[in-house]
Amino acid sequence: MQKEPAKERIILGIDPGTVVLGYGILKEVNKKISLITLGVIKMGHLDDHGLKLQRIFKKTSALIAEYNPDCVALEAPFYGKNIQVMLKLGRAQGVAMAAALNADIPIFEYSPRKIKQSVTGNGNASKEQVAAMLQTLLSFKETPEFLDATDGLAVAVCHAFQQNQSTGGKNYSGWEAFVKDNQKRIR
Repeated sequence: MQKEPAKERIILGIDPGTVVLGYGILKEVNKKISLITLGVIKMGHLDDHGLKLQRIFKKTSALIAEYNPDCVALEAPFYGKNIQVMLKLGRAQGVAMAAALNADIPIFEYSPRKIKQSVTGNGNASKEQVAAMLQTLLSFKETPEFLDATDGLAVAVCHAFQQNQSTGGKNYSGWEAFVKDNQKRIR
């Protein structure tokens, strides 16, 4: 009996930021994940927002060219009190998305709470708790820009876990199809 070929994919996870953007890249083979790399793109030295966005686009494009990911997962901007910060984060996320879409790579978005929940089991986990769980899960040591990089890595891990959850192998075209198929889950 022949073995089925290994299902393999590369996931690029991004935690967008306008001062520091964190990223992590995973390799997944038959639902087992391993770390390829993680790091940050620094923009604190740039005072022009346009130059920061350009750097995000160029560096994200370079990561895509180097690692050839099958998909890009991003943390969605969260709703904060400062609308200006949220707009800037949204632009940073949009530019990273554009880099992926420019390379014809599908993109996925996850809320900060969903990412923390996937990695630690607690949607209110601290950055330190997320980082510690990732270290255990992927067996790596601390890096200098640890928490920004692990935030990006957490997005990739979240995406891998979402794709691997056993939902009976079903994909839904929308809420109506999901609700119709999950009547027992509705209260």
